[in-house]
Amino acid sequence: TLLYTIKFELSIMADEGRLKMLQENTKNIRNLCILAHVDHGKTTLADSLIASNGIISHRLAGKLRYLDNLSQEKARGITMKSSAISLHHRHGGEDYLLNLIDSPGHVDFSGEVSTAVRLCDGAFIVVDVVEGVCPQTVTVLQQAWAECIKPCLVLNKCDRLITEMKFSPDEAYVHLQRILEQVNSKVGELHSSTVMEKENLEYLKEKKPPDFESESQYNWSSGLDLEENDDENLYFTPERGNVVFASAADGWAFRISTFAEQYQKKMGIRKDVLQKTLWGDYYLNNKAKQISKGAYSKGKRPLFVTFILDSIWNVYRAVLLQRNSAKIDQIVTSLRLRIAPRDARSTDYRVHLFAVCSAWLPLASAVLDMACEMLPSPLELASDKINSLLCSGVINIDQLPPQTQDLSSAFRSCSGDGPLIVYVSKMFSVLPAAISTNKHRPLTDDEIERRRDAARIRNQQKLTVNFNPDTIELGPKEESEDSEEKEEEKEHFVAFCRIYSGRIEPGKEVFVLGPRHDPRTIATQERTTHGVNVHVGKVALGPVYLLMGGDLEVVPSIAAGNICGIGGLQDLIQKSATISDTLYCPPFHGMSHWQTPVLRVAIEPTNPAEIPQLIMGMKLLNQADPCVETSVLDTGELVLCTSGEVHLERCIEDLRTRFSKIDIRVSPPLVSFRETIIPPPKLDKLNEAIITEDLADLTLDKSYTSYTANRAFSFTIQAYPLPESFVNFMMDNASALKCLVNSTLFAGSTNHTPAPVDEHTDFKIEEFKLLLEEYLEGIHVDNCIEKIICFGPNQTGPNILINNISRYDRPLIWPGSDSENLDLTSLWDYESSVIRGFDLAASSGPLCEEPMAATAYVLHDWTESNVKDSSSDNVGAPIAGQIVSAVKEGCRRAFLKQPCRLMIAMYKCEIQASADVLGRVYAVLAKRQGRVLSEELREGSGTFVIAAVLPVAESLGFAEEIRKKTSGFAMPQLVFSHWETLQEDPFWVPTTEEEITHFGELGDSGNVAHDYMMSARKRKGLPTDEQIVVSGEKQRTLKKNK
Repeated sequence: TLLYTIKFELSIMADEGRLKMLQENTKNIRNLCILAHVDHGKTTLADSLIASNGIISHRLAGKLRYLDNLSQEKARGITMKSSAISLHHRHGGEDYLLNLIDSPGHVDFSGEVSTAVRLCDGAFIVVDVVEGVCPQTVTVLQQAWAECIKPCLVLNKCDRLITEMKFSPDEAYVHLQRILEQVNSKVGELHSSTVMEKENLEYLKEKKPPDFESESQYNWSSGLDLEENDDENLYFTPERGNVVFASAADGWAFRISTFAEQYQKKMGIRKDVLQKTLWGDYYLNNKAKQISKGAYSKGKRPLFVTFILDSIWNVYRAVLLQRNSAKIDQIVTSLRLRIAPRDARSTDYRVHLFAVCSAWLPLASAVLDMACEMLPSPLELASDKINSLLCSGVINIDQLPPQTQDLSSAFRSCSGDGPLIVYVSKMFSVLPAAISTNKHRPLTDDEIERRRDAARIRNQQKLTVNFNPDTIELGPKEESEDSEEKEEEKEHFVAFCRIYSGRIEPGKEVFVLGPRHDPRTIATQERTTHGVNVHVGKVALGPVYLLMGGDLEVVPSIAAGNICGIGGLQDLIQKSATISDTLYCPPFHGMSHWQTPVLRVAIEPTNPAEIPQLIMGMKLLNQADPCVETSVLDTGELVLCTSGEVHLERCIEDLRTRFSKIDIRVSPPLVSFRETIIPPPKLDKLNEAIITEDLADLTLDKSYTSYTANRAFSFTIQAYPLPESFVNFMMDNASALKCLVNSTLFAGSTNHTPAPVDEHTDFKIEEFKLLLEEYLEGIHVDNCIEKIICFGPNQTGPNILINNISRYDRPLIWPGSDSENLDLTSLWDYESSVIRGFDLAASSGPLCEEPMAATAYVLHDWTESNVKDSSSDNVGAPIAGQIVSAVKEGCRRAFLKQPCRLMIAMYKCEIQASADVLGRVYAVLAKRQGRVLSEELREGSGTFVIAAVLPVAESLGFAEEIRKKTSGFAMPQLVFSHWETLQEDPFWVPTTEEEITHFGELGDSGNVAHDYMMSARKRKGLPTDEQIVVSGEKQRTLKKNK
């Protein structure tokens, strides 16, 4: 490996002039990433591409895993972080520079995929042709669509169709068509949703609801025929050249154009004709000596089978399956291949097969040619992507200052002489040994001679008569040996970034723009005591690195259009940031993370004296990992929140070995719950109808009146349940809710200036309002949607506070409402305290102090007594604090008057298993409170795909247990899905004779909701109903029975 690395550096990258020429030629730069489901062959494909540049040997491709540098990645055989490398490729007589990013495929590391997609213009979507479209395949397609990048498709592991599935060429062709249709159907869903969203905005713009029953509305033929909605270029079609059929393990790949060039000379047919007919329902008419359509209707074999698949099948039969030496020699001779003698003599038939296939259909040529032809350069940045980067969704680019609008032209020109615009997607840590300037290089002949002379002189000094070993001073190397070792173990943080405009050089002073920086208010922005903008930091850039996998090559400068690393920014950038040399550059729109961190654990050092080291290590981990969240609870617990079990194990290992370097104890998962209420149930625990004996119970007042300590104010509050889907609705519309909060003047915020609402934001809020109104139909308040005071907790949570006081008119939260002519009463001065009390109640419910969800609180009455001094009272506490406490207590008591339930986080679990282990899979799911949704048999194989849901609280160790029970024949994939209400009452006790007979007098058998609630209360130090002493009157002997 070292030999190939040195060869590569000497031939290409060490030549700074050639490297600079490649980086300056923006037209021939391609920034791309590899996206796929786990174990679909991303890293093997990346190794094959790296081997084409001579960095590693072709024999090590797929085995070395060059871009996987962590020990956990090597041990597990999966990628856990995004790594970049720059490759050189020559195509069409021109040199291209390809900045390639290999991203993880495991769902726990979706945040790393987001950081890679943000920096790229194109992507390779890798799909295993046997497993087909998997959950993570759909996710990465959605991520690519959201970031407006152009994808190409790589159908990988085609060799499995021959060696494992035992398909004939005709069966393989039908199977490949089916896989291609599955991928294109997902792309079609993304396109159709975008078209419908645009039409929805048009309907909202005309201020009329869509007529879904009319045939003229949402007509697919008329909608998709529009030029702006044309989806012809969106799909993957082999004849267009954006599909590659490959086997990365065997080193071969091809496009339709590969065989079109070969058969053009042999058959005398034009290449463009073969390009269109080699894939599809076409066959060769030998009588007419032409290509005709209708192969299946006439019982003919398609051209793709006869011209391409038959040839590949023949090679596999001769080399691997039937081992015919004469046939092998005939193939090598006819194809004019050059095979190394040691490969031909190898006893491992796979080695011989790899040599033949890679010489005939080289993988790197097909894949990199497709990247050069089909993927855009930085000069072809789409306008939609520029607007999405510069605008956060709350404002439009037309509302920004003219200096900011001019930056869009700098994006398109991508010139090294323009204003500097850089986006940092993440920070990652490396050891100093990974930096090229710190590596040990071979000594030159002069240096060896000087060291030999110095050693000779030291030996002569020791042989002198007056030699005293106590007077010899240690050299500088011996004196600083310990300090150098400590320096080598220190982690260095590097910014993973892309340059959209300008040029970066070490020492250049730039601005690091925070997410709240607003170029519209540069002159009036709040400043600190030192006269520096609080949302902007100024720093001199550190070293600039060329990213080469685990190695960092120091370069003097890098121009626009490239992906690189920057040092010296760890003090100002936590996870991501925007860098520019002008304050008129807005901060880029934040990245969307498709996996929510839901698995929390508490950690502590084995030695309590090492707590400061652990806290420092958690800060470094939080900076180095874009997916992790760290926090300190009020109880003093140090909490680590991760995306899943695999992610948690990696974070703990990083803390132990890299960042804190201490022994750590990890608690069981701190499972998050949500507290909610439901309508009165109609069935009891025995599924029998509940008959209400007293009709007065139906009209029983469920409201609660709370008072301040000095009885100056009283609040009458009632809680109403909202549908369970309301929680997911609020999560899906988080961006619209954020726009609403930024554009609304809330009570008590006299210094807050509502953000101006553009047309697009107004449409988004109006659509959110229409959908929200459907969820509020069960609340008995007239014109309920217009009386909303706020959402909570934190103004964006899934709970609502509604004003139903007739004498209290307050400004509406919806933009465009006329609030200037309102005669605000004295209650308006205290509304901020009411909102604060509601927010505290919503963030800490009465069951186990977990956040509330899907609950609406209606403020029916707010009575004010005559108070002489509104700032103080007889009790001595400020009246605002008393209002907060009273509203909080009123909300919690009103909550307890309704049927209370717990909501638990649910994973969506997809399991691939063979038929003989299905029973074991179902047993493990039932043991962990799982629920099977569907079971499908994958066509062409004996593998079943099981879709199920599993509580996050029961997920720890699930993957390991299911692998043990099935002997490795079942592989689960867990993705956070939704919040689900547990239908069991946590306070339920048996009352009827039937219930006592069935559940016992205590009723403590099988009440999962009660167990969850008690475990959360016990962990937080709250009172529980656990009996420490049972049957205390009985005598207990100290001696154990043997």
